[in-house]
Amino acid sequence: MILLPGQIETISSRKDKTIRLTIGTQELTPNKAAEIFGLNQQFVYLAIKPEAFNKSEQEDIDNLKADYETNKTPSQRLRAILYKNYEQTPEGYKDFTTYYLYQMEKMCDYFKAKLL
Repeated sequence: MILLPGQIETISSRKDKTIRLTIGTQELTPNKAAEIFGLNQQFVYLAIKPEAFNKSEQEDIDNLKADYETNKTPSQRLRAILYKNYEQTPEGYKDFTTYYLYQMEKMCDYFKAKLL
């Protein structure tokens, strides 16, 4: 795990409702910089808070697992993601099943339209 102090320099939102953070750090040792550059374009966890992390928090962070580490099939992952999206933004749907069927049909139409 890499722990280092930094400052959030810019925050911007993207079309897909994700955000982009630019974080500035103090000067890094060559080893730390190499370690960070080695993570370029990889999925990582970020933890941000105004004060240093205590030992318990560091252990919690070390124990996190990504979705792809939980042995879910791709379709199970997609369904779980759609469910979380439904919880946050139901888009007028009264139940998840209807929402799920609509989203799946939308995805199928999108990929069918790309076929030659």
